[in-house]
Amino acid sequence: MTGEIVVGFDDSDGAKAALAQTIALAKGLGAGIVLVFCTEPPSINAGGAGNQRDVIASIGEEVLNHGIAIATGSGVGARGELVDARPVDGLIAVADQVDAPMIVVGHHGEGPLRGALIGATANKLLHQAERPVLVVPATE
Repeated sequence: MTGEIVVGFDDSDGAKAALAQTIALAKGLGAGIVLVFCTEPPSINAGGAGNQRDVIASIGEEVLNHGIAIATGSGVGARGELVDARPVDGLIAVADQVDAPMIVVGHHGEGPLRGALIGATANKLLHQAERPVLVVPATE
């Protein structure tokens, strides 16, 4: 198989677990990896929104570089995408662009009620994505 698996990566424990699982899958499938960091736009009422975007983008680039180093150090081809969108929208857009076989995200351990109330990315992806979604729990 060729292609690229899309993985949401923000350097959290859940994202690290998702990346580790994605690396294993990519090796088995002969696929590459696209790490996606979404810089959700600040609220329209937020002061200094341009400056916030710059700071978030700078952090995102560092985070992506760290994730890419982990993947390539494991022998898997990887690249990063910094996307100016909400996480669900950005992950779906990148997956559509590369025709990804799946989207992988980490789960931070919220219970189902809390996840539903706060609109967790994993829950939204499961309902909105038109391709398989793998949700990997954070490791303890």
